[in-house]
Amino acid sequence: MSDTLPFSGSILCQSASILGEGPTYDPGSGTAWWFNIKGQELHELHLESGRKTVHALPFLGSVLAVIDPSRQLIASDQGLFVRDTQTGVFSLLTTLEDKPGNRSNDGRVHASGSLWIGTMGRSAEKEAGAIYHVAGAKVTKLYDRVTIPNSICFSPDGTVAYFVDTDINHLMRVDIDAETGLPTGEPSLLVDGSGEKGGIDGSVCDADGLIWNARWGSGTVDVYRPDGARVARYAMPTTQPSCTAFIGPKADRMLVTSAWQDLDEAARAADPHAGKTFELGVSVKGRFEPSFRL
Repeated sequence: MSDTLPFSGSILCQSASILGEGPTYDPGSGTAWWFNIKGQELHELHLESGRKTVHALPFLGSVLAVIDPSRQLIASDQGLFVRDTQTGVFSLLTTLEDKPGNRSNDGRVHASGSLWIGTMGRSAEKEAGAIYHVAGAKVTKLYDRVTIPNSICFSPDGTVAYFVDTDINHLMRVDIDAETGLPTGEPSLLVDGSGEKGGIDGSVCDADGLIWNARWGSGTVDVYRPDGARVARYAMPTTQPSCTAFIGPKADRMLVTSAWQDLDEAARAADPHAGKTFELGVSVKGRFEPSFRL
């Protein structure tokens, strides 16, 4: 792998989130969405006009998926909700687990219309969380005793899922059913990131099957082949990038969220862009996210 490539992108949004996460893009409205989890905010940015809206949330939201032009699915610490895009009103679809100390974290919709969603303790308590498969309102627990679920994404043909427990830093792969998004085998190790600086955080998989990962604590976006080989590393102007998303009408641009949580006053002064939202500045061969099927 070549050396770290310098940052050639830009700041997409100056608003600094405590914990920016869960970015996605809706090509129907030309809008990028992401969360400030700890700030209980949903951020909406219309890319072409630059129009920005921040929606206050009644819970800790972390993942958004389009259902149809008038409805979105929101994953939160209180369960999965359907959000009316016109009124902002929420209606509960289903709860995930009976653990009041937990919240949702990373998740993504599979081509089947099902959702993989991870949960974790609010203070990242050891093995407090899990990863679930949600089809409609049916919730199936896939993996238990997870500390920080991240990097959930799927191969372009829908037959492989990737995920990580950032606390362990082993990026895993598992064969799944392309029709349902449910595992058909046992997970195996793809990337051992435990010996390197930083944690494997949010990822997205492009049209060629490359995995674009935000590496928390190392200030980079890493690119892996489906065989686990790292083929590129891009520097970020902040130490805690948290998740990646393809944006733009051709899905050929990349948005990267970040966070300032856990940084003391000195660390924040040394990292003035912490929590801002960035465009990576490289051309990517992205894909639009599937809609969640109710």
